[in-house]
Amino acid sequence: MTFRTSDFDYPLPPELIAQDPLPDRAASRLLVLDRASGAIRHGRFPDVVELLAPADVLVLNVSRVIPARLHGKRDAGAAAELLLVRARPDGTWLAMGHPGGKLKPGRHVTFGPDSAVEILEMLGGGLRRVRFVGALDAAATLAKYGEVPLPPYIRRRPRPEDRERYQTVYAAHDGSVAAPTAGLHFTPGLLDRVRARGIAVAALDLHVGPGTFKPVEADDPTAHHMHAEGYVVSPETAALINERRAAGGHVWAVGTTVARTLETAAGADGRVRPGAGDTSLFIYPPYAFRAVDRLLTNFHLPRSTLLMLVCAFGGFERVMAAYREAVKERYRFYSYGDAMVIV
Repeated sequence: MTFRTSDFDYPLPPELIAQDPLPDRAASRLLVLDRASGAIRHGRFPDVVELLAPADVLVLNVSRVIPARLHGKRDAGAAAELLLVRARPDGTWLAMGHPGGKLKPGRHVTFGPDSAVEILEMLGGGLRRVRFVGALDAAATLAKYGEVPLPPYIRRRPRPEDRERYQTVYAAHDGSVAAPTAGLHFTPGLLDRVRARGIAVAALDLHVGPGTFKPVEADDPTAHHMHAEGYVVSPETAALINERRAAGGHVWAVGTTVARTLETAAGADGRVRPGAGDTSLFIYPPYAFRAVDRLLTNFHLPRSTLLMLVCAFGGFERVMAAYREAVKERYRFYSYGDAMVIV
């Protein structure tokens, strides 16, 4: 079957887009989709512990969201905004900016008396290369002036509590500009329950870039190009995943970021290879998954690469039916919303 981008559209009442996290991370609802039968059942997020078998391995993305959004002023004093995307080996950064037409090479954005950046180069796709030229380096600037880069569909300014809530409890390594949101529902107590049942927990990094929010604009999905994102799979993680799977356990990807990383790192035999690099893997139907057996995820935007990945995993008709059911049942959508699991 050949898909068009419009096939991945669906109606969503605006009031179902979660604007705030629930007081309790684990209180979210959970839609369970059986991809073999298409059966749907409803529960609460802690039910996921009982869906895991002792032989399984739960794979987490431990990348940490950085306060990557910076508000400043251009040389002439007008407002400007930068979103840092990733650091480069030469000490410069890739960034996106607004207003894009004004942030040209040679111009500056100043965040305070001790921090500014110079625009060095336009790179296409909305990206530019910048360097910090004030007294503060990038890390110190983000700590002092940075703002949590909440997604554009959250229609409010970030609050201090977002620095903790728009972050998984197991986040360890700085680098993402968007949270791997499937993991936002886990609490330390839930992870303790997972480990107490003998289920392995493995960690990897995929530093999420702003491309996660970029809609697919071409009507032919194959014409869409993903921004590259950096990933790391340690030898310990690869060995643990391969051992569990060889012994008959299932590999559970917590989020589309984990799924993309594992599929990037897997060979044709499905074995995960350790290593670090960049991935621009775009998964859309039809796609034969090699390394992922179960997918835990949130509900995603229409026409997005994330929804296309979920449809590739769970089956287009069944996933779209599950989305219609979630809308009917008034689930909360997107980053601060509810979860679904495909088994």
